[in-house]
Amino acid sequence: MTVAQPIDFSRILSWLALALAAVLLALGAYRYGWSVEIHRRFWADIFERVHGPMSFRFYLQPTMALIAAVPDGIRDTRLGHKSFFWSAWWDRSAPAGRLREGLASIARVMLLGISMDVIYQFKALDRFYPVEALMMALLLAVIPYFVFRWIVERVASWWLGRKEGA
Repeated sequence: MTVAQPIDFSRILSWLALALAAVLLALGAYRYGWSVEIHRRFWADIFERVHGPMSFRFYLQPTMALIAAVPDGIRDTRLGHKSFFWSAWWDRSAPAGRLREGLASIARVMLLGISMDVIYQFKALDRFYPVEALMMALLLAVIPYFVFRWIVERVASWWLGRKEGA
């Protein structure tokens, strides 16, 4: 296996995650539309997931996000990058690939989150709501990834700064 193969695989995986998110969003909008009733059902279903079957994913998905964020945060600190989320969006001097890099890092966690919610929905609801699956993956995997990566960057910069000062 060459060095290019893992990079190509992560690129394919990140495009797959983006394409799946777009398809789920479009499918949900087409199939269910948007109304006050849909909005209420959406949030009721989201909050019922906490106490329903397969609630272990509320621990598993953020843990997987943490596992993905630790090496990325440490690498950012060692390379001297600024905070990932802020520099990826607003720092024009940051490399253009920062968001792509983050997507490649969380693609597996996001796909795991979507698949776990699809299984939950068919088991508990006997229906499939695509936007809810996407929302749960974002809430349980993507947002925690960015938060954990920022925390790891801060801790690693403090730790490495402490070692250099000694």
